[in-house]
Amino acid sequence: MSRTYTIKNKLAESRLFLNRIVAAFILILLLTSGLIVRLVYLQIVGHEHYATLAKDNSIKIEPLVPTRGIIYDRHGKVLADNTQSYSLDLIPEQIKDLDDTLQRLQKLLNISDEKIDQFQKQRKRQKRFVSTPLLISMTDEELAKFAVVRPYFPGVDFQARLVRHYPYAELASHVVGYVGRINEAEMKTLPIAEYRGSSHVGKIGIENTYETELHGKTGYAEIETNVQARAINTVNSVLPVPGENLYLTLDIDLQKTAYDALGDFNGAVVAIDIKTGGVLVFVSRPGFDPNPFVIGIANDAYQALQSSENQPLYNRALRGLYPPGSTIKPFIALAGLEYNAISAEHKLFCPGYYQLPNVSHHYRDWKKGGHGSVNMSEAITQSCDVYFYTLASTLGIDRMHNFLQHFGFGEKTGIDLAGEKQGLLPSREWKRSQHNQSWYPGETLITGIGQGFLQVTPMQLAKAAATLANKGKVVTPFLVKHTINPDSVDPDMETQLDNVELKPENINTIISAMVNVIHDPHGTAKSIGKDINYQIAGKTGTAQVFNIKQDAKYNENDIDFKLRDHALFISFAPADDPKIAVAVIVENGGHGGSVAAPIAGQVIKQYLGDNIPETSVDR
Repeated sequence: MSRTYTIKNKLAESRLFLNRIVAAFILILLLTSGLIVRLVYLQIVGHEHYATLAKDNSIKIEPLVPTRGIIYDRHGKVLADNTQSYSLDLIPEQIKDLDDTLQRLQKLLNISDEKIDQFQKQRKRQKRFVSTPLLISMTDEELAKFAVVRPYFPGVDFQARLVRHYPYAELASHVVGYVGRINEAEMKTLPIAEYRGSSHVGKIGIENTYETELHGKTGYAEIETNVQARAINTVNSVLPVPGENLYLTLDIDLQKTAYDALGDFNGAVVAIDIKTGGVLVFVSRPGFDPNPFVIGIANDAYQALQSSENQPLYNRALRGLYPPGSTIKPFIALAGLEYNAISAEHKLFCPGYYQLPNVSHHYRDWKKGGHGSVNMSEAITQSCDVYFYTLASTLGIDRMHNFLQHFGFGEKTGIDLAGEKQGLLPSREWKRSQHNQSWYPGETLITGIGQGFLQVTPMQLAKAAATLANKGKVVTPFLVKHTINPDSVDPDMETQLDNVELKPENINTIISAMVNVIHDPHGTAKSIGKDINYQIAGKTGTAQVFNIKQDAKYNENDIDFKLRDHALFISFAPADDPKIAVAVIVENGGHGGSVAAPIAGQVIKQYLGDNIPETSVDR
């Protein structure tokens, strides 16, 4: 058996070993150099960047939500404030069986499935150790029930919170508005920095229009946290700036008088301080209780409001559109004088109807048999339709449109509330563009008595009445008188006064006729002019809800209540030195003189300090 022997080459092995040593050294050198370069970059070049990241890992920025500003009426009565309330909060991390705890709480406190679902959605967006509310604004009964069993619910406890509260509920709901939870659409438009941590925002009314002022400025706290993001210490903080308090021109006591005076009727009452434009009364009835909207109104309750035939969510004072009826007649009469289309002394005969030349149709007067021969003052006092059919025909729609526009008809009043409608002041151009039709002479006639296409809002009527009282000076209605915050007091808001150029003798003629409406034995609102030592100027109105056939008779007792005429009234007082203008619209009220006028009378008498017993409003 032969053997094979390998002869070792020590020189080659030495070279191989040396090469490996050199390669290993070079590799170590490269790795060490890379490590040194990386350390230099981290410690010197990228120090600021990585120090910031490290701080962000240990410092958490917590928003500090500002306290919302309070809303007051003109006398300092609170219309919207922040009340301390208790919520029932759960910390999921401290609860062994969350589902069982929720079931027991639901049974104990009669919590709806809807609120349980809301809680589940909210707590899934947060860390398990963060407190999440299940109930907000707990009742005394709920607090008492839970207090008894509190030791048996680890991880569940009360927490004090500030919740928006509206002490006058439906009385001021349409003007003050309400706040509600911020929805997804609002989150896209609200400033992110200012609303971090905020859960509510103004939805309608003053709460919405003055959201920026009421909300304030959000502060923040720098919180040191551990690796689990738990708070350890507060490093620094910038306190929030509370929202500004708002003082309104509204008189809540006067508001209540107007609201109650409407009784069972739906409608609106607006009163304006003639000198400034400050809104004293802003009533839309029925109203609604805004408080449930703050904590989240139940779906069935909201649907009930939405589906109600009385439309409690609808702001009639700002958005309700109504034919002005005979309340437009003083403005048409003034147009006749200003355009020299008629003189105040000129008499027209009213046989109870009016006919256009070569037309058989009778445009009827409200008084069967007519008013006989009447001049302008008598026509306004007795609300003679035939007189104003004739005057409207003489003026024509173009001149009527241009003149009424000066008093704000067909335009928004400019009040500091969102959502105002501008009404409708018809013209030839409007009808051609909207209906592709020509304007007919008969439409001019019915426009002259406040019917047809003409539509106004209660706010517009009040502004127009104030302009008459001011003898042509136009005031812009407003609600926020001034704001007060911890650092400053803002001066009262001022409104710009524009002039409608009117001849003094013409406006005096109209005002004198409007005084006769209340203080003349033949006046259509003579019932409210008794036992006072000053004069009220006004004009009644009745607006048809549906058209009556040529030979048909209108009997309100024979038709459905919702088809009855609307009752209207505009007024201002005292007539010789006006301080307040009032517009009233009573839906399906029937007659302006017997229903709408007494409501305005109550408001005027209270505002001017009379102690006259309130006039009852009969339905």
